[in-house]
Amino acid sequence: MSRLAIIEREKCINKGGCEFICGKVCPINRTGAECIVESEVDNKPIIDEILCSGCGICPKRCPTQCISIIKLPEKLKMDPIHRYGENAFELFNLPIPKKGKVVGILGRNGIGKSTALNVLAGVVKPNLGNFKEQPTDEEIIEKYSTTMLGDYFKKLFSGNIAVSYKPQRIDQIPKQYKGTVIELLTKIDEKGIAKKLLKELDMENLVDRDISKLSGGELQKVAIIAAASRKSDVYYFDEPASFLDVTTRIKVAKLIRSLCVDAAVLVVEHDLATLDYISDEIQIVYGEQSAYGIISQSKAVRRGINEYLDGYLPDDNVRFRDYSIKFFQTAAERHVSKNSLLKFPELEKNYETFSLTTKEGEVKKAEILVVMGANGLGKSTFLQMLSGQIKPDTGKVEKVKIAFKEQYPVVIKGTVKEVLMAAAKEKFTSGWYKQAILDKLGLRKLLDNEVKTLSGGELQKLHIALTLSQACEIYAFDEPSAFIDVEDRLIVAEVIKDFVIKNEVCAIVVDHDVQFIDYIGDSMLVFEGIPGKQGSVYGPVTKKEGMNKVLEMLDITYRQDKESKRPRINKPGSQLDQQQRSKGNFYYH
Repeated sequence: MSRLAIIEREKCINKGGCEFICGKVCPINRTGAECIVESEVDNKPIIDEILCSGCGICPKRCPTQCISIIKLPEKLKMDPIHRYGENAFELFNLPIPKKGKVVGILGRNGIGKSTALNVLAGVVKPNLGNFKEQPTDEEIIEKYSTTMLGDYFKKLFSGNIAVSYKPQRIDQIPKQYKGTVIELLTKIDEKGIAKKLLKELDMENLVDRDISKLSGGELQKVAIIAAASRKSDVYYFDEPASFLDVTTRIKVAKLIRSLCVDAAVLVVEHDLATLDYISDEIQIVYGEQSAYGIISQSKAVRRGINEYLDGYLPDDNVRFRDYSIKFFQTAAERHVSKNSLLKFPELEKNYETFSLTTKEGEVKKAEILVVMGANGLGKSTFLQMLSGQIKPDTGKVEKVKIAFKEQYPVVIKGTVKEVLMAAAKEKFTSGWYKQAILDKLGLRKLLDNEVKTLSGGELQKLHIALTLSQACEIYAFDEPSAFIDVEDRLIVAEVIKDFVIKNEVCAIVVDHDVQFIDYIGDSMLVFEGIPGKQGSVYGPVTKKEGMNKVLEMLDITYRQDKESKRPRINKPGSQLDQQQRSKGNFYYH
């Protein structure tokens, strides 16, 4: 059984005093040699992977749990295609671009999806596991000469394949380019379609805005338009649905699908509904987060997603998760209390260029009111009025303490443990808090980490925990699924739902992920209007009626998968699509 030794450098707290460095508790290999030594580069521990016997002592003794000794699957006999360094992440295999098809890539955060796209796009040159000496182009081509990757690398290294790449980190765009939207797109528009795409994605009124002044969703749309406007043989899109509202996600999905007519397209995405709608095939990435990633062979879309949810790949004979991800068996509404916790009247808020009007409504004990609608219609403004952060021009919200998770989680000074203890106080040491909050959200292993070192998903989960740590009856969450992968999205939904039911409080959740909303919601508000100009509210209504309204606005129909029960988008014009439209039933068959 081969093994992999991983040390997460950012978690290692050694500053000359770590007991591993002096060798006092280092496990001793059978040969008598120390298997943990001091790095000459940063004076932090390095595990000698040849001498390591896999005894498991060092992970247990490490005070920050930064050491992992991982047993690799027995069938995995290949060398990695890329490794970042000593005791660092390594990636096995790559997805295969196929002309005329959209290949969807599905897997957890920190498991190599972005690394794979960077390698295929030529951003990162694969080192074949040799991080000390970069192999030549010829050696890489020879290594994969008997596969499709050999021909692909030959064309890539010789410049005979044009690649267009939409990166994950769109927040880096303003740091790399100065100027307006139209100036940027005009320079790279090789097809003459940028202005048309700006109109389709509702960006016409922002063409003269400076790149540095764009929101996350606006930056995402500019990045997608920029990638789609290039004449390329292969298009790579890394998480294109992030920051986008549900309406724009469908538009972007249709745009990306249109690119595969004369090219190959690969898409990494966590939103299952979008991935299902956009893909022709699925390749799953599994392994251990921050340790190693393995890319499976290609699968049919429905089969691939269902196998991923099940956590077992029959063709590879690998169980990569010890539990299955389950969805509701039916679209039935959950019974909630009739006792109201929050009532709000008709509200109105006017700005210089935008106005919002809402209807009266209420939220009951143990109820989760979900909110959907396009960006720029006032959803965040609505939450801010309820929480007292903004005063409405018309209507008065009753004074009630609301715990509010902002749309964009901010970095807080201190460690995870310090900020959570300050918010939860005596609850922090309770068994319930440790199990229901820390363990389920994966925060226990991060307690000693500085908040500033957390990833986007980890920071999001920290802010969800901070919100639930407050003593309130009303909890408001603005886009809690952002930055979070499929498994953690459903875990987040379960944590919020269990908390609401157990404590007989209520929650208001704004999100763009149809899957997440479908999973967590009891009742719904639907925001309508003209983005950036005028917003109004339909509801509160039942989740079924609200989802039906949203999907009718999107002009798509949903059904439940027969096996996994997950919501799936019907193909336009299909028999099921036509049947549901004829009955006015856009939400489930």
